[in-house]
Amino acid sequence: MPETSTARKALFLRKLFEILAAHPDGIPAREALAKLEASFALTDHERGTLETGAQRFEVAVRFSSIPAVKAGWMVRTKGTWTITDDGRRALAQYPDPEAFLRASRQIYYAWRKSQAVSTGGTEPEIEDPNPGDGPSITFERAEEQAWEEIETYLRSMPPYEFQELVADLLRAMGYHVSYVAPPGKDGGIDILAWTDPLGSRPPRIKVQVKRLNSTVSVEGLRSFMSVLGNDDVGLFVTTGGFTKDAQNEARQQESRKITLIDLERLFDLWVEHYGKLSDTARQRLPLRPIYFLAPTA
Repeated sequence: MPETSTARKALFLRKLFEILAAHPDGIPAREALAKLEASFALTDHERGTLETGAQRFEVAVRFSSIPAVKAGWMVRTKGTWTITDDGRRALAQYPDPEAFLRASRQIYYAWRKSQAVSTGGTEPEIEDPNPGDGPSITFERAEEQAWEEIETYLRSMPPYEFQELVADLLRAMGYHVSYVAPPGKDGGIDILAWTDPLGSRPPRIKVQVKRLNSTVSVEGLRSFMSVLGNDDVGLFVTTGGFTKDAQNEARQQESRKITLIDLERLFDLWVEHYGKLSDTARQRLPLRPIYFLAPTA
């Protein structure tokens, strides 16, 4: 059976990094793969599928990029692929696709060698493996699909239901929620919470909740910060994320205390405190764990 050659995988990988470089804030894996596929005339073999239903082209790209992940050139989390500064430097340093792929593998195998030494295992040989649709690929695709469904669910949630979800999370984290804004004008504050039941001790926690598809700008963040007092802590929760300028503004604050929570961080907090959520709260975003054999590569 024909296989995708190393030279071909190298072309795929370097073009993938060019796509990632054009999306500095990351790009959903499915979009990156679609853009990559559109850049090549795939062979019949590459367009074909494995027994699991996965396209050979997709599997080749995913597996070939594992060394780049281990090399720190890209990050894959919750279905989003993002190039790192090291990845940008590698893209500039290795214009030849095969040299680019070879450099990522050398770093990867150095990492595997260090792992083998620390555990007393056998040192790996540098090779061009073709594992098919292995456990690591199956796990990665399942994780991306799960996150895509969760993300779509949260983004389509009615705004005030999403606001109640945030209030439920704060309660599960041990905060005492004294106010959740009803529909209508809220003066920039959607939730008020305290660290004690009576609200007698600072800080007072002011929360703004935005169920948006677009990122929150620095102007939007400053508007929220204008309602924060000296003893207040501000939480800005949004499904749309924050611009780089907004993130920098929050980090540079010295007098105002502000924490930004995007969709990924909100979900991670929800999972972390899931056991302390009320039954009613869990129904807003019900989750069920599914166990996979942990990938080793």
